[in-house]
Amino acid sequence: MTEPVGYYQVKLLVQHGGFAGAPVLHLDLGVNAVTGQVAGSAQITQALPPPYGTTIIPHITGAILHTGFGHDTLLVHLTGQYVVSVPPPAIGSYLAHFSVALAVTKDWNGKGSFEYNGHVITDCTVKNVSKT
Repeated sequence: MTEPVGYYQVKLLVQHGGFAGAPVLHLDLGVNAVTGQVAGSAQITQALPPPYGTTIIPHITGAILHTGFGHDTLLVHLTGQYVVSVPPPAIGSYLAHFSVALAVTKDWNGKGSFEYNGHVITDCTVKNVSKT
């Protein structure tokens, strides 16, 4: 695979294969290959009844670092926030934190983990699902 230059889009699926019903992270990212800056959005889906099955994180940002030795691995760290509404009978909402850590090859496949609203999902497989 040739190395992308300029600005390109990548779509990733991050999921833990060990148990059924686990949250699945969908990432839609724009990557600046020159600076290593990444921005985009995320969606977490899980087999739960509405309104709890889908969490949308509208804006995430981060950067890519290269290991720079041997087989070059891309280390990607992304963060963002999203609004969580408190279920009744309480009233209100709050900002929850979201973060992702990925170790991927140049074709954006590899391993990773993510954290949202106090939940930590580790040992995930990262799969590039961009249409080529």
